[in-house]
This record gives sequence, structure tokens and C-alpha cells, in this order.
Amino acid sequence: MRREGSLEIADLQGRIVNLFGLGLKATDGVVIGSVLLFDLLIFIFHERIPDPWKLLGRNSLIGILFIAAVWLYPRLVNRPLKFVVRTGSVQLAFASLYVISLRMQLIFVRAWQDPSILSLEESVFGVQPTVWVQKFFSPPLTEWMMFSYTIYLVIYPLLSGVIFFKRGESQLEDYLVTLAIANITCFLGFMIYPVAGPLDHMPQAYDVPLKGWFFTAWGEYIRTHVHEIGGTIPSPHCAVATVMWAMTHRYVRPAFYALAPVMLSLYASTIYARYHYLTDSLIGIAVGVFAIIIAPALVKGWNTAAGTGRKGKP
Repeated sequence: MRREGSLEIADLQGRIVNLFGLGLKATDGVVIGSVLLFDLLIFIFHERIPDPWKLLGRNSLIGILFIAAVWLYPRLVNRPLKFVVRTGSVQLAFASLYVISLRMQLIFVRAWQDPSILSLEESVFGVQPTVWVQKFFSPPLTEWMMFSYTIYLVIYPLLSGVIFFKRGESQLEDYLVTLAIANITCFLGFMIYPVAGPLDHMPQAYDVPLKGWFFTAWGEYIRTHVHEIGGTIPSPHCAVATVMWAMTHRYVRPAFYALAPVMLSLYASTIYARYHYLTDSLIGIAVGVFAIIIAPALVKGWNTAAGTGRKGKP
């Protein structure tokens, strides 16, 4: 059987578990399990969450829509439509879970932990990196950093398409399940160690404005219209970027080298543009590596648990 590195093609998506007419893959297990976990946490900690029942309804709706997409996917014949339904449902589910997780950040720890991060970084570096880096600001550099930060939103789905159409459905599942692990690990991290973030915790420390052009404006639009307080440790930007970059090495090798300057700059941009503390970004990279390492083991465990389930087609 043909292999991708050390992975057999048929093992990338694992066995398909038939449950109530649904053919569930390992990725589906992570997504649906995440929705159910969030439902449980919202129910248990509803007194610590603003408008919890509305949030519970929204989260449950995400699960219902995702299950509908899982039911629809094997019944589709058109290949581009199959791609849109599969990739769109997984990535939109985690985009929605990201927003919901931000409302749940203080359910365990009741205060933001920024002072501890600032103390750690100043003890190690003698300065706060997000403040220190201001001495290097210039419009061209800021524009490049914001380009690297925002182009992530294009690479995220584009890489899905390249893998699906050039390599196959099983390879796409390998990408999606790894992304799913990275995402849910970050979301739970927000709750375990909530950190508000540099601009929310100490806006007065930043006296040099970020000046650039189109991509700088785009990055600031995302900051003001999409981002909310928190969502900091681990950095999901760095975690998911690490997964994406690793998957280009696995499936689209030329893109791995072509994207190297962008990905390395993306890591730096999270600190440069004050989206994250340095600690957040380093932990985010570690989470991405963790997801890459653990994904094959998770799929293997899924196969074992599936027992008599039928193998997914390569």
C-alpha cells in the first residue's frame, strides 16, 4: 500500500464508524466531541458565563449543522462541492467554537493572568518584548508583518484545496484532524490560563503607532472587528500556522520552502503587531507541534475504538 512518509494512505482518515446513519471519521469525532464538551462546560458553569443559554443554543446549533454536513458529504457526487462541504463545515465549526470559547475564558480562573506573563518575560529578557520591538518599527516592515499575519486567512482554506485536489480525500482528513486538535487545544488553553493580551492589558505601554498601508489596515480591522479580549495562550495563529506549514512539507513540498519567509514572519508578527506576548506565541508553536505528533496516534486510537468499522477509502 502506498505511504505518505510513515503513514499508510488508508490510515490517514481512519476507519469510518457508522452511527445512526452517519459515517464518522476521526476528524468528526474531534469536532463533535468539542461541541459536546463545550455544551457540558456551559451547562456546568452557566453562572460564570454572560447569556449562557443563548451561548448553549448557538453551540448546539453548530453541532447540528456539522452533523448535517457529515450526513450530506458521502451523498455528494460533484467533487468541488464535496470539498466545499467537508472543508467548510470543519473550518467553520472551529471558527464558531473559537468565538464561543472567548465567552468562556474565565470559567475556571476568575482573573486575567497577564501580570504573571509580564513578570516571567521581564525576568528572562530584562524587557517586555512587545514594547522593546517598537524601536524597529517602520511602515514597510509593519506592512510586511501585517501581510504575514493576515495572509494566514488565505492560506488556511487554500491549502485545503491544494491537498484535496492534488493528493486526495484521505490526505485532506490528515490535515483537518491535525487542525482540529490544534484548535481545540488552544480553546481549552484560553480557559485554563486566561490572558487578556498586550493591548487590552497595558495599552498605555505602546507609544509608537503601527503605520503601514493595505495589510496594516486589514490587520487593524481584524483586531477591532473580529478579535475580543483574550484568546491569547496558546496563540491559535501560531499553532495553526505550524500545522499548515508542516502539511505543506508533507504534501506540497515546494510550498514549504516558498512559504518559509512568510511563516517565520507570521510568528514574529504576533509579537511585533501586539497581538500576543512572546510566551503566547512560543506555546502556540508548541501546540502546533503537539497536534502534528498526536494526530496519527489519535487516528490509530479511533481505528481501535471503531473495532468492526469499515476502513475509509484512500
